[in-house]
Amino acid sequence: MSFRATVRAERLRFAEEPRTAVRFPGTGERESLSHSHRDHLPEKVAPGRDYHDVTVDYRLRTRLLGPPDRTP
Repeated sequence: MSFRATVRAERLRFAEEPRTAVRFPGTGERESLSHSHRDHLPEKVAPGRDYHDVTVDYRLRTRLLGPPDRTP
């Protein structure tokens, strides 16, 4: 599975620091990637601060490397 999204904003403000998580539930060995590239937006944002001309390009990819684990 592969997913890519690009989000753009003229102005962006966070009321509080966002909490994010990426999970790949299920069984079986897998290879996964989750990555974002940000323009004009730091990795850790400050609540109440305005960010201008923001672009976030996000990629998510995962694949099973073998059969799923079938143990109960």
